[in-house]
Amino acid sequence: MNPPTSIRPSPQRPSRYPWDLRGLLLVRPSVGMLMDLCEENYRWLHRLAPGLPSLHGRHLYRRPGRMDLHLEVLEQTRYTTLIHLTYYFDHQQGQRPDPAAQVRAYHDSRQAEILELQQTALPVERAFFHPALEQKWRANLFLSKWLCYCVTQGHRFGAGEDR
Repeated sequence: MNPPTSIRPSPQRPSRYPWDLRGLLLVRPSVGMLMDLCEENYRWLHRLAPGLPSLHGRHLYRRPGRMDLHLEVLEQTRYTTLIHLTYYFDHQQGQRPDPAAQVRAYHDSRQAEILELQQTALPVERAFFHPALEQKWRANLFLSKWLCYCVTQGHRFGAGEDR
């Protein structure tokens, strides 16, 4: 028997969350909401890097008029992939990654969660280590919006798309 359409996973399924950032930052998240958000993150990550389970090493995607997006596969196992995703901005002291995220994708459960985050622009905890539920919610919400932005900007890794 097939599961009902409403719970069948689909990369085209729209976000369950409105894009009102203020409302999302003020919500009191539950574990279930965080799991839903991690599923959404996986869908965005899959659109950004469709061949993620088979990628290895460093990848760079360049688009004219856009920041270069860097993806490095740190660890690849049968059921998970650990990546580092960032832009590099030029500063007087050299290049600095911002934002920079370490993300683990769980291919069997189709979830992606942020493990480490460094960024300076948005209201997310700057030091993101052993976070509480609310901090995890905010960091994964940031990841969801960033992955969505990368996809809508046309970035894509794998399948001969790297440039």
